[in-house]
Amino acid sequence: MAECSNPETINPNWEHFSHQADMGVRGIGSTKEAAFEGAALAMTAVITDPARVAPKQPVAVHCEAPDDELLLVDWLNALVYEMATRKMLFSRFEVRLNGRSLHATAWGEPVEVARHQPAAEVKGATYTGLLVKQDQKGDWIAQCVVDV
Repeated sequence: MAECSNPETINPNWEHFSHQADMGVRGIGSTKEAAFEGAALAMTAVITDPARVAPKQPVAVHCEAPDDELLLVDWLNALVYEMATRKMLFSRFEVRLNGRSLHATAWGEPVEVARHQPAAEVKGATYTGLLVKQDQKGDWIAQCVVDV
């Protein structure tokens, strides 16, 4: 499991998994919302260390989709869009799910190349490895592969 370098993060709620030339992102949480938040943080960690990104500016995100898996892809792609158009990175997320509707706030700051040292650019979330489910322990898992 990849770990965030933030020493206050004892149990990170995200991890990466290998997938050929791209990268898998996985969020894990006690709720579906927490798993979606973890997947978003894992996506940030593909680009830079999330601990380097100050959660200064809030950005509202809204998505709707016919099922949880498509909602995850839409959520991550909405974040990719916000990162690209606002030239920002995000390190804190609050997701609220209501049926097939997602309302969220992402907090972040404008990219500073010298400080953030972006390692990759995420082009978008894909349907590859797409999964949103509860495991045997009761934890939620939200995952997919992102195109880098």
